[in-house]
Amino acid sequence: MRSKTAAFGTGAVIGTLGGLVGLGGAEFRLPILIGLFKFRGLEAVVLNKATSLIVVATALLFRARTVPFAEVGTHWPTIVNLLAGSLVGAYFGASWATRLKSETLYKIIAVLLVLIAAVLLFAHDAHSSALPFDGWSLVVAGVAAGFAIGVVASLLGVAGGEFLIPTLILLFGAEVKLAGSLSLAVSLPTMLVGFARYSRDQSFIVIRSNWQFMLVMAAGSMVGTFVGGRLLGIVPSAILLPALAAILLISSIKVWRHT
Repeated sequence: MRSKTAAFGTGAVIGTLGGLVGLGGAEFRLPILIGLFKFRGLEAVVLNKATSLIVVATALLFRARTVPFAEVGTHWPTIVNLLAGSLVGAYFGASWATRLKSETLYKIIAVLLVLIAAVLLFAHDAHSSALPFDGWSLVVAGVAAGFAIGVVASLLGVAGGEFLIPTLILLFGAEVKLAGSLSLAVSLPTMLVGFARYSRDQSFIVIRSNWQFMLVMAAGSMVGTFVGGRLLGIVPSAILLPALAAILLISSIKVWRHT
């Protein structure tokens, strides 16, 4: 089941699903790594983290034509505000994950998948009106939100865009396209911190043992993300988001029951 063909094909499908809603698809990739490819909990998280790093780094480059790096750079206070929490959260989440029993990690992953499903249904199309915080209260709220997102991103091996984008829109009033690029700018260093912490655990050997599998799946994910982006708008959100949320809910049940 860990053939390169299967890795590329599932990566492409996952990337397409993510691309349809402006995400990298890591939240869909993790249950596949556990359920279909039979990686153990922490191994699947580490592989998902490594694959997501590749996808996020390329996605930031791909978006540069739509949202130039110069425009992203002008919002450096927002990026720094979120990173102040997310970097600590990523390290904490990775340290926590390496100490958990597999059964406990599976249940935490299942609960977080349900949380992501809820975000897809109720917060994915967020729009800013009056901003709830300003001044120092905004800084504190940004650090707290960043910390929580960093923990979740490390535990699932995801970029965290499903949480970062609504946060950037609702807390900081970012326009949706700009929020997508800002989320990638926050995600990349956050993922690197979590990845560095995971590299000290024995489960990190899964990358050395399966690096070709990982690269092929990442390539499939990038192709799928590109295709999903081109299909964006063809499938109505009223149908798409509940369907994707249902997929995550079914996946969460299977992961919860996984042994």
